[in-house]
Amino acid sequence: MARVSQEHLDARRRQILDGAALCFARNGFHATSMQDVLKEVGLSAGAVYRYFSGKDELIHAIVSEVLGEIRAIFEEAARQTPPPPPDVLVGHAFGQVLGLRPELAQDGRAYFPRLLVQAWTETLRNDELRALIQGGYDGVRAAWVRIVEGYQAAGMMRADVSADRVARTMIAVAQGFAAQVALIDDVPVDALGDGLRGLMSMGEPG
Repeated sequence: MARVSQEHLDARRRQILDGAALCFARNGFHATSMQDVLKEVGLSAGAVYRYFSGKDELIHAIVSEVLGEIRAIFEEAARQTPPPPPDVLVGHAFGQVLGLRPELAQDGRAYFPRLLVQAWTETLRNDELRALIQGGYDGVRAAWVRIVEGYQAAGMMRADVSADRVARTMIAVAQGFAAQVALIDDVPVDALGDGLRGLMSMGEPG
């Protein structure tokens, strides 16, 4: 029997992940069955189960991949010296995040926010997914701490507030905006940067 190349194995795994992601984007985690995934990718159960033991493992793999891409976006931003102002940086980074996997957008809604909301609810029953998301959050938070420290070192941000607390707050802003994009119609993407710019313009009364 001819030996199957690693390239073929990788391509088949990619095919399964892409098909499952499309199903999840279309119908959500709970309404998607393994039969739906098999139909989408056009493969037998044996071919799919060679790579993934079931739906939970597929969800874990897809979420892990997306978290890695998001972390890379913010780590790249952290390497800029000094970083651009928060309204510019967060707006640009969020735009990149929304641009992930455009082929999986459904009803005009970007893929990542939909996946994020589904993953949050799934953590209520899936401890492994919860740990994965915790690790992804910690990675993004570490990148944001470096960004805030860059602001502080450049004199762009007050230094008497913990960089970690600022980082957590900026992540919360991005997460909340992602939830709006996923759940509410007609949320303009540039509203995030504009809103941050308005908040940053506040001064003392008088």
